[in-house]
Formats: sequence, C-alpha cells, structure tokens
Amino acid sequence: MAQFGGAVGAGLAAIGAGIGIGLIGKGAVESIARQPEATGDIRANMILTAALIEGVALFAVIAGLLAVLSK
Repeated sequence: MAQFGGAVGAGLAAIGAGIGIGLIGKGAVESIARQPEATGDIRANMILTAALIEGVALFAVIAGLLAVLSK
C-alpha cells in the first residue's frame, strides 16, 4: 500500500509542478504584455520562481520513488 501511495505522490508532485510553472509563465507573459519596459525584471523573477518550484517537485518525486522502491 505504501508503494501505491508513493507512486501517486510522485505523480501528483510532477503534475502540480507542471501546473505551477505553467501559471508562472502565463503571469509573466501577461505582465510583460502590460509593461514591456520591465521585461528583464519579470523574466528574472519568473526563472527564479520556476527553479524553486522545480527543486521542491524534484524532492517530492524522489521521496515518492523511495517509498515505491523501499521494502
């Protein structure tokens, strides 16, 4: 049962990270469209936030895989 939970957790972490990064990109594109002179700052903040989300998602996927592979 723990293996199933680990697999579901890893999948949900990957899906959640994908949705989160997609929303960040959407917000950044809308912000750049409204204020083109702030493109550099918006892009830098977008990349930093996406990297932090991806790092947390990687930890969650690894924890899920460890739950799947443990006996």
